[in-house]
Amino acid sequence: MTATGASTPKVVLVTGASSGIGAEVARLFAQRGHTVYGTSRHPDKVADPIPAVRYVRLDNADYAVAAECAAEVGPIDILVNNAGESQAGALEDTPMDAIEHLFAVNVFGPIALTKAVLPGMRERRRGTVVMVGSMLSSFPVAFRSNYAATKSALKAYALATRREVAPYGIRMIAVEPGTIATGIGDRRSVYVADESVYRGEYETLAAATRRNEDDGISASAMAQVIVDAALAEHPKPFYAKGNRAEIVFLLRRLVPRQLILDLTARTHGLRRIKF
Repeated sequence: MTATGASTPKVVLVTGASSGIGAEVARLFAQRGHTVYGTSRHPDKVADPIPAVRYVRLDNADYAVAAECAAEVGPIDILVNNAGESQAGALEDTPMDAIEHLFAVNVFGPIALTKAVLPGMRERRRGTVVMVGSMLSSFPVAFRSNYAATKSALKAYALATRREVAPYGIRMIAVEPGTIATGIGDRRSVYVADESVYRGEYETLAAATRRNEDDGISASAMAQVIVDAALAEHPKPFYAKGNRAEIVFLLRRLVPRQLILDLTARTHGLRRIKF
């Protein structure tokens, strides 16, 4: 992957830059000499601010704030839509307002911000938008349906819009991290009723997920992929890292879909069910 001239500083906006992948992406862009803005719902309360990063307010669930954030930052060369929330549980047990909130934060907010920066990119005839999704989009598993659906939507937006904005010098990129050791599991909202028929299997999946996340790749390793993709002269439409991405995506092309679903379930502690 050939990077665009590191000697040409870019203005970068990274959402969700107060922790995890977003913080590492912002840090790496700053280390490479770019002007970096990072978003947080409470920019004055970022626990471990990066000295070279300027923090601005953004609440993904409040679409009006997206335009305000873009206006505050000014012309943007690279937007990394990273901010989002995690959710797990049984679809039957999850209230509709929780599903709607997750889509607002993980999909509609990033799209609102993207729409806010596209006119400027189009006028300047250059720009890059990175949608940070999840490998759960490509390898969905039980009890993560809502989260996987939001990340699938982000990927679809990136891949479909790629050709739409290409004539104006804008590049759209989808990135799927595998299991990441960021502690996001501690902040995940869970919807499984105490008396739910799904509780036993959910607890099995949750335990396996915790083990997988403890052994996941680092946020800094994922940040390297995102930053390199954003700065590439000719970026690919899609990148993935973690969970042996090269092997599992090859298998996904070669073996029946049901087998992939069965293998994904087994990785999360769930037994195979014959249909």
